[in-house]
Amino acid sequence: MEIIVKQDYDQMSRCAAEHIAELIRKKPNSVIGFATGRTPIGTYRELIRMHKEEGLDFSQVVTFNLDEYLGLGMDLSKPYALDQSYQRFMYEELFNHINIKKENIHIPDGLTKNPDEFCKAYEEAIKEAGGIDLQILGIGGDGHWAFNEPGSTLDSRTRVEKLNEQTIKDNYEAFYKEAGFTMDEMPHYAITMGLGTILEAKSLLMLANGAKKAKVVAKALYGPVTDQVTASAIQVYKGKATIILDKEAASMLDSKDYN
Repeated sequence: MEIIVKQDYDQMSRCAAEHIAELIRKKPNSVIGFATGRTPIGTYRELIRMHKEEGLDFSQVVTFNLDEYLGLGMDLSKPYALDQSYQRFMYEELFNHINIKKENIHIPDGLTKNPDEFCKAYEEAIKEAGGIDLQILGIGGDGHWAFNEPGSTLDSRTRVEKLNEQTIKDNYEAFYKEAGFTMDEMPHYAITMGLGTILEAKSLLMLANGAKKAKVVAKALYGPVTDQVTASAIQVYKGKATIILDKEAASMLDSKDYN
């Protein structure tokens, strides 16, 4: 596990983007797992810059997103603020601005009529692609990865998950409140990759910024491995894990533990 600490969010984002770009340059047909939320937006903007200014080529890259709200799908008839699907997020924040092929993009279908069958098919699609080379991750306020809420097991697979109160509150404050929704109007269920799915990736890249993430980052990296902090699964991960933080998110770590 390598922990890299940068001065601020912008430096963290540039470092993360370079980490992703290095993989793409070495393996143009990389399979990359993408994450949503506020944290990776800066990273995605830097990848867009690299594509436009440096020719970073996404034409062979295959992607799998971590999760999607159940009941939501991209609705282009709605303004961005009124369409909070993760599919819309990924197209607006990254995919519309790079040369990735639409057929190479995989995002859980929140509008599926048969969620259980979809989840099984999503797992199979990852296997057929040869597995995920690099999985990008954030960390929730209670220490969750994707929508693997407290209580999720290390061997969990892609499935429908009921969101807990903390996740609903965090996502409401981050996205839904400014769009004029009430908390009751936002989705309470999601399709998510499981911890077992994530841990099968060949490498992990976890990002966190801000003082409010400091305590949970310390718990995930150095606390007990527990299903109450699902990101603590990184401690039992067998591949290469890189954690990139800004100084605030790293403020509860010992400086000897990071670069």
